[in-house]
Amino acid sequence: MRAFSPDAGGPGGPIIRVIDLETSGRDVSDGGIVEIGWQDLRCTADGTWTLSGPPLACLTHPGGPITPATSAIHHITDDDVRDAPPFTTVAPAILRPQAPLVAFAAHRAAFEQRWIHGSLPVVRGTGPRWICTYKCALRLWPDEPGHSNQGLRYSRRPTGLDRALGHPAHRAGPDAYVTAHHLRDMLALAPVETLLRWSREPALLAKVPHGPLRGRRIRHLEAEDLDRLVMADRGRSPDLAFTVRTEQARRRGTAHAGAPDRPTQPCLPL
Repeated sequence: MRAFSPDAGGPGGPIIRVIDLETSGRDVSDGGIVEIGWQDLRCTADGTWTLSGPPLACLTHPGGPITPATSAIHHITDDDVRDAPPFTTVAPAILRPQAPLVAFAAHRAAFEQRWIHGSLPVVRGTGPRWICTYKCALRLWPDEPGHSNQGLRYSRRPTGLDRALGHPAHRAGPDAYVTAHHLRDMLALAPVETLLRWSREPALLAKVPHGPLRGRRIRHLEAEDLDRLVMADRGRSPDLAFTVRTEQARRRGTAHAGAPDRPTQPCLPL
């Protein structure tokens, strides 16, 4: 990664900043942030979105030891962050870019939001909006074999993705870079406001996530199976309940929240 500079992408049109975090625990109560990475997408004069500048990343001290279990994921150790600044020191410049900011984005954005809000409580309930590329991928590419960040990378093979910049996986800069390619392709199919709306709603699942029907595609289930899913879940999974309701509405031919809007995305007025 290049030396730390929050706005290395340079001046120009409005941006969406893709964020990725690596952490030392499952949540803020038992860990801290050990790395933040980001990759900008910029809206050009003709209304298309392109990657702007290289992926950037900064190691941060989590305030305590990194567990072996989390080091096994991202391979960041206590020695790597011993002299790193705390997240609260570097985050403000990254989260308040000089360029006009349309939104932040992340794959499974609830994770990044939870950690950022937990580490910087002052920004809770304020600031830019978030696009969740995981939820949007489920809407736009429901037939992909999987919807993880790296799974989409290898099943969809986004144009222009430099393999070297996308490695190693599970490091903040490379992961943000990969996510930005998915988001660029999404923005060619759906407008920002639609991606934001999908991101606010529960995930529209493509497959049953657990239980005896795990792995079965929702659209291929019998009506009785849909009813049984709702009964068995008992409201524990908002995503599954939302998905079943949407699928039942689709089969009835009534309006439902899952209908995607896919016009070409122009720049947003600022």
